[in-house]
Amino acid sequence: MSQTSDEFPIIVWLDGSLSNPHWVVDSPEMVLGRDDGCDIVIPVRQISRQHVKIMMEGGACVIEDMRSKNGTWVNGYRLTGMRQLEDGDEIRIAKDIRLRFVGSGATAPSTTRVLPDVIPSSAMTGLRLRLDPESREVVIRGETVDPPLSLPQYRLLEILFVSQGGVCSRNDVMDAVWPDAMGLGVSEQAIDALVRRLRDRLAEMDSEHQYIVTVRGHGFRLDNPQDESAE
Repeated sequence: MSQTSDEFPIIVWLDGSLSNPHWVVDSPEMVLGRDDGCDIVIPVRQISRQHVKIMMEGGACVIEDMRSKNGTWVNGYRLTGMRQLEDGDEIRIAKDIRLRFVGSGATAPSTTRVLPDVIPSSAMTGLRLRLDPESREVVIRGETVDPPLSLPQYRLLEILFVSQGGVCSRNDVMDAVWPDAMGLGVSEQAIDALVRRLRDRLAEMDSEHQYIVTVRGHGFRLDNPQDESAE
């Protein structure tokens, strides 16, 4: 019989910017780091590309630092070698990133992040891509996207924009784009097709940059740098 997700341990990012900041430890070995090829990706510069390794050994979950530059701490003690994780352990990555280890079957702490109704103007200053939430207008490098994006395309872009570089899971996208679907009738293929159409529309305005980045195994994020041409 296959195991359900609540029968596996969970790693939770307690105060991070990801829209769905938890990962199920459902593989014998998982690597956490900032590199897109990691099993658990946390896009923070203080984290090494491959920072820690989490392994399942004999039913126990073990953590090992991978010679990271800024170190790893478990319950306040610097991690040297390997250490078995217990339910409720706090893991600090590079001191500033707080994670919680939740043992299999335990209840994970709430990390629900509500998107703001209004995108602050300070969040858009100098960006290559900007949004106007009231008119649903999208401006790329000073040029308005015309014809306008479809409603699903805009909703997808909006959740990625508001997340400010954080990863949005497929469930996040589903909830934002199809709020009435309740997860029913929305396939991964439908999400991929929407992402592809939005990428094509953005490329019509700016073919030099790929705005929507796929984070393997986790979802999507917006790569929205400063507009150097406006300087």
